[in-house]
Amino acid sequence: MKFTVYGKPQGKARPRFTRAGHAYTPESTRDYEDCVRMAYIAAGGKLIPYDVPVSVEITAWYAIPKSTSVAIREKMENGDITPRIKPDWDNIGKIICDALNGAAYHDDAQVTQATVRKLYGLTPMVCVQVDAQ
Repeated sequence: MKFTVYGKPQGKARPRFTRAGHAYTPESTRDYEDCVRMAYIAAGGKLIPYDVPVSVEITAWYAIPKSTSVAIREKMENGDITPRIKPDWDNIGKIICDALNGAAYHDDAQVTQATVRKLYGLTPMVCVQVDAQ
């Protein structure tokens, strides 16, 4: 199952704490996880049975900065120059896999293989492929 989440790639934010010490997920993280879940369901994604291993392939596309020279822009578009900016690849994988809990699989513990790539492109987005193995 392939689907796309349009917009700037986001990473999983660290939990925040109230003054009383209770942990909570930041609103921006919750909102992005909802977008990921809705994109999966809108693409026709179904729940993979709990005893089936899952592989996930994630490609995060970052917008090329407007101030980039033509020569550098071409290298970015060809994949010769890749993004070395936040969010980190592991935080991108974490937010996507956490968002798909209960939608694509019962728990992200079912994910036995995952790949995260960061590239430059014309449109910022995250492309995800989820497969039962």
